[in-house]
Amino acid sequence: MSTASAAIGAPRKAVFGTGIVGLLALALFINYIDRGNLSTAAPLIKDELKVSATQMGLLLSIFFWGYTPGMIFAGWLQERINAYRTLALGLALWSLATILSGVATGFVMLIVLRLLLGLGESVFFPCSSKLLGQHLPQNRMGAANALICVGLAIGPAFGTYAGGNIMAAVGWRWLFLLFGIGSALWLVPWLMATRNLSSESNAPAADDGAAPSFLAILSRRELWGVSIGHFCLNYGFYFILTWLPTYLIKARHLSVQDMAALGGLIYLAQGLSTMAAGYGSDWWMRRGATSNLVRKTVSIGSSLLMAAGFGLAVTDNTTLTITGLFLAATGVGANAPTLYAIGQTLAGPRASGKWMSVQNALGNCAGVVAPLVTGWLLDLTGGFTSTFGLACGAAVVGAFSFGVVVRKIQTLSWADQKA
Repeated sequence: MSTASAAIGAPRKAVFGTGIVGLLALALFINYIDRGNLSTAAPLIKDELKVSATQMGLLLSIFFWGYTPGMIFAGWLQERINAYRTLALGLALWSLATILSGVATGFVMLIVLRLLLGLGESVFFPCSSKLLGQHLPQNRMGAANALICVGLAIGPAFGTYAGGNIMAAVGWRWLFLLFGIGSALWLVPWLMATRNLSSESNAPAADDGAAPSFLAILSRRELWGVSIGHFCLNYGFYFILTWLPTYLIKARHLSVQDMAALGGLIYLAQGLSTMAAGYGSDWWMRRGATSNLVRKTVSIGSSLLMAAGFGLAVTDNTTLTITGLFLAATGVGANAPTLYAIGQTLAGPRASGKWMSVQNALGNCAGVVAPLVTGWLLDLTGGFTSTFGLACGAAVVGAFSFGVVVRKIQTLSWADQKA
């Protein structure tokens, strides 16, 4: 590393540490509370607005119509104004959309606000992956991604439990108002903690080189393999995230309070498996295992665990169904930090932000598909059996993609790629 590069890199690495990772984790926790608010409130909104299951599926899906293409824009924007500022702008937008959802006057207004929410939340993974890829070695990525990705579970867990009780007490509109205001408060510590980092981060190290182009990233087989796996796992994740409250209330006849308690426990199991997989992966690599062995073992194993869980949930037995939901959530949780560590490893520091904007955009197309297909199947069949079966099949395809389509997980060379 050159002297100039060291002069730039040293203070950034000294400051970028647990505090910044903690704020990123808090942002993702907020992210998944706010995107899950509609799922929590769906049974009440559905009755109040008199919408069909297919229409509710559209409302749940429309978020991803802004979220998925927004990640490509976020990948471009964080290269222009840096990841710190891009993340702050995105969080401000999604907080505003959440607050306004609490005063929405109709179905169309909710659709517009869900689009804006998706656009705002799309900045998170391109920005966080860029920062982790720049600052952390591979044997620390598992724990850092686990700390951040635990928000995938505890965000919906907290949102489902607290939101369910807020709805029971004062109605669904206050759910959006209170959570939206709370989200905006995150900007205060973030802007204070990253002020100096943000001003420095646009000056690249002398030996970093330019990031590869989007076309160069799209030309890699590894990108498509991990993105197919990402899509298949996200299908099951978003099926749970968007339809679990409705399933527990309408199909299993739980009260709102019982739904909140059981849903919270399911998400808690997901969060615990996230931490175990992230820290366990780093421990295994420090013991000498290669990144390829560790990441493939976790991604394939957790995919098959998801498939087994959804397979159990197909049954009409309530005990087996709930057991299956816990197993599927555990598989989702174990895979979460691995998905992002795989992308960050393959891309390397130069390309991690752009790579994850593409991988996450392709993977999150499942967020468009899963709610709509589930709603359509419910109207067609009148039950959840086929929806669980489809989620099971998707998880099996994901395991195949990680095992076969992705040949080897190691940092790719971008030396011959034009930026």
